[in-house]
Amino acid sequence: MGSPEAFFTVDGDAFVPGRQALGPWGAEVMNGRVVGAIAARTLERDHGDPALLPARLTVDLLRPAAMAPLTVTTSLVREGRRIRVADAELHQNGKLIARVTTVFLRRSAEPPGDVWAPNDPLQAPLPSPTDSIDDGSVFMVAFSENEDGAKRHDLIWEGAERHSAWLREVRPLVEGEELTPFIRVALAGDIISPLTNWGSEGLQFINADYTIALSRLPDGPDIAMQALKHLSADGISTGSATLFDHRGPIGTCTVIALANTAADFTIADR
Repeated sequence: MGSPEAFFTVDGDAFVPGRQALGPWGAEVMNGRVVGAIAARTLERDHGDPALLPARLTVDLLRPAAMAPLTVTTSLVREGRRIRVADAELHQNGKLIARVTTVFLRRSAEPPGDVWAPNDPLQAPLPSPTDSIDDGSVFMVAFSENEDGAKRHDLIWEGAERHSAWLREVRPLVEGEELTPFIRVALAGDIISPLTNWGSEGLQFINADYTIALSRLPDGPDIAMQALKHLSADGISTGSATLFDHRGPIGTCTVIALANTAADFTIADR
């Protein structure tokens, strides 16, 4: 079996989506998670520093992204002794489709004393290193556990329950490039919307943004997510989740979303 197909290939200054970049909202709409991840990849390349942690990634999904080439430009907003802020803009056919901000913070020693922290153990069991899936069937692997103890290898949750899952990426973001820890966690961010918004009638919300806040980068290929909150009124929801690696919690992710159905959401909404 050859290498898994990447989400994007490079053509000049454009990123060209492959078939695995398709999202769940129709045959023309790119998955929001790869939109944010390609921005994170470019921000890390242009403004990252080993001494700095990419502590926050905010992705504003301003328009549905078509399954068409897109370009990414970045700019430095703030450069300080302990903080660096950089923005990215993503365009398709002259239209701004997403705006992304990353806050980089300088690592240092932990302060003395104790600070309260919740004790909320992860419900989903750690996946086995040998767990795998056919690279041609889906673009990622999700590990969760049903009531009968069987593991699911997809992103379909059931019912209005609290959900948790492990994610393991099985393909590159950009052809010929390795996934960095920051790109891995960026790819997980958009999944918080179905994780926190899935209900008894399936997924009836589509998110407008997501924000990842990290205290450290993930260690290893597996990232877990566990729902913290879902609040909804007047067709608007907010959801939040804790992010984990095999060592424990690494951060949180928050999304806001609008009530919607796949039939209502097309590229014409641009």
